[in-house]
Amino acid sequence: MNGVIRTRVGYAGGTSDNPTYRMLEDHAEAFQVDYDPSLISYEELVGMFWEGHSPTIRPWSSQYRPAIFYHDDGQKRAAEASKEEIASNMNRRIITEILPFKEFYLAKDYHQKHNLRTNPRILDELTGIYPDVESLIASSAAARINGYLGGNGTCEQLQSEIKSLGLSVSGSNSLLKTVCGRNAKMYCPTNRCN
Repeated sequence: MNGVIRTRVGYAGGTSDNPTYRMLEDHAEAFQVDYDPSLISYEELVGMFWEGHSPTIRPWSSQYRPAIFYHDDGQKRAAEASKEEIASNMNRRIITEILPFKEFYLAKDYHQKHNLRTNPRILDELTGIYPDVESLIASSAAARINGYLGGNGTCEQLQSEIKSLGLSVSGSNSLLKTVCGRNAKMYCPTNRCN
């Protein structure tokens, strides 16, 4: 997860303008990732994508079809090569599509940062820092916290960056306890918390 700057959920891969959750037409639900290529490669992100879904199971609706959207020929080659490797390793037909990126349509606010929304204590703290939804969605800290709450990243990674996420001591400790478990070493910025 190191190198992911922000994430957003929405819709992509279709031909209609301005799709919504109720009117997707030929778009699929998608997520968009902004990342720092000096910290994580496109290939590593694609690898995480493959780990996060079952590429041989046909979805019951095109709304949920698995797809990788590429921005240039290099990304296309990397995505296709990874798909071929997965197919070879699994010895099965892969249904995940590799498609050119055209347009990404942001989903409604209440669809954003799902994992964060299941933790009201931390969400309340972040909405104090980012009072409007647009800034919360654009926040790197909110994206990273949402990722940790979703099971992405290790306890050690979280401990190494907890100070940079902007949470209070209480919020930091709540996040550590959630991600690392009850025996997590609690965050103490002054080293005088005991």
